Amino acid sequence: MEEKIRNLLEEKNYKILKAELSEMNSSDIADILSEFNTKEIVKLFRLLKKDIAVEVFGLFDTTISKEVLNYLSDKEAVQLIEEMASDDATDILEEMPANIVDKLLKKCSDETRKEINKLLNYKEDSAGSLMTVEYAELKSNITVEEAIKTLKKKVNEYETIDNIYIVDTYRKLQGIIKLQDLLFAEKKDKINSLIHSIKYYATTSMDQEEVANIFKKYDITIMPVVDSEKRLVGIITIDDIVDVLEEEATEDMKKMAAIIPVDKPYNKVTIFETFKSRIPWLLLLMVSATFTGKIIQSFEDKLAACAVLTAFIPMIMDTGGNAGGQASVSIIRALSLNEVEFKDIFKVAWKELRVSICCAIILAICNFIKIILIDKVTIPVSLVVCATLAVTIIIAKLIGCTLPMIAKKLGFDPAVMASPFITTIVDACALLIYFQIATSILSI
Repeated sequence: MEEKIRNLLEEKNYKILKAELSEMNSSDIADILSEFNTKEIVKLFRLLKKDIAVEVFGLFDTTISKEVLNYLSDKEAVQLIEEMASDDATDILEEMPANIVDKLLKKCSDETRKEINKLLNYKEDSAGSLMTVEYAELKSNITVEEAIKTLKKKVNEYETIDNIYIVDTYRKLQGIIKLQDLLFAEKKDKINSLIHSIKYYATTSMDQEEVANIFKKYDITIMPVVDSEKRLVGIITIDDIVDVLEEEATEDMKKMAAIIPVDKPYNKVTIFETFKSRIPWLLLLMVSATFTGKIIQSFEDKLAACAVLTAFIPMIMDTGGNAGGQASVSIIRALSLNEVEFKDIFKVAWKELRVSICCAIILAICNFIKIILIDKVTIPVSLVVCATLAVTIIIAKLIGCTLPMIAKKLGFDPAVMASPFITTIVDACALLIYFQIATSILSI
C-alpha cells in the first residue's frame, strides 16, 4: 500500500489518492505517512477529511507531529490544535520553540489556550502533564434527567463518557457514576443515589511511571487526577498509559545498553544525534576499563611466570560480566514493576547468592573437565581458573542484584546500573581474585 500511495503521489493523482486514503484505518494511514518525508506527509495530510486528519495527527510520533505542524499554515495549525484533545496538543507544543507556541496559542480560542497553558505548567512526566481536561463531570445535587441533558449538550467535548465524575460546589471529587447506571435510572432520582466511591486517583505531581503502575495493578482504563486539595482537574486514559509504558521501556533498554535516551524514532535520529547519545558512556566505560589494564600490569611478573593464565582471562571476565548482567536486568525489571523495593535488598541478595552458588558449581565443574581434557592444562592451573570462575560468578551476581537497588534508593535510575557498568566493576574484581588465587595455589 505504501508503494501504491507513493506512486499516486508522484503522478499527482490526488483524486484517487484521496479515495484510497478515505478507505483506510487512521492507524494504518499514520503508519504509512510516517515513512514519507515531511513535505510529502503534509501533501497527503491535506487530502484527509478533517476528523480523520485529527485522528491521524494524534497517532504520529511527536517528532513527526512537530515537523508537520511547522509546515502547516498558522490557520491550519490552529484549527488542528483546536480539534485535538488538549493533552495530545500539549505533548506536541511542549516540544516546540516557545515563540512558535506563543504565536499559535494567541490565535486559539480562550478556552483552548487556557487548557493548554494549564497543562504546559505541569512538570514533565507527571500525571498533570499526562492528563486531559476534557472529561464529564456533574454536580451531586441534580436529578438524573438534568444530568442527561447536561451531558448531551457537551458530549462532543469529552474524551470519554463511560465514567462521569461527581464534584461538589468547590469542585472536590465526591465519586463516580457509570454511564449505564445513569441511563437506566429513574429520571426524577437524584444522582447522588447512584454515586460509587473513588478507589484510585492520581495527584497532579505523581510521576507518570507510578500512574502506569496503578493502571497495571488494578486493571483500569481511566483514572481521575486531583490537585493538592482533592479538586478534580483532569483524567488519564489507557491510551496515554500505553504510550508511557512504551516510552519507559525504551528508555530503560537504552540506558541498560549505555545509550543516552533520545526522544525520536531510530530512522528520524541523525548520525550526529546518535553519536552524541552513545559517546559519553563509551568514553566513561573506556576510561573505567583502564583499571583492569592497570591490574594486569601490576601482575605482569606473575603472568610471565605462568603464561598460560593469560589465556583464561577473557573467559573469566566474560562469564562474570554475563552473570552480573543477568542479575541486574532481572532486578531492574522487578524494580520497575514494583515487585521488589530497597527494603527487600537482603532477601534478594540471599536468593541471588543461592542461585549464584548453584551456577558457580556447575560452570566450574564443566570448565574443569574442559580444561583438563581439551586444553591439556595442569591440575593446579585448572583449579586456579575454576576457583576464580566460581568466586567471580558469586560476586558478580551479588553486585548485579544490589547495585540497581542501591541506585534507586539514592535517587538514580537503576537502569544505569545495567550490564556495561556492572561488567566493568566485575572485570576488575575478577582479575584481583584471579591473581590472588593464582598466587596462593601456584606460589608465583
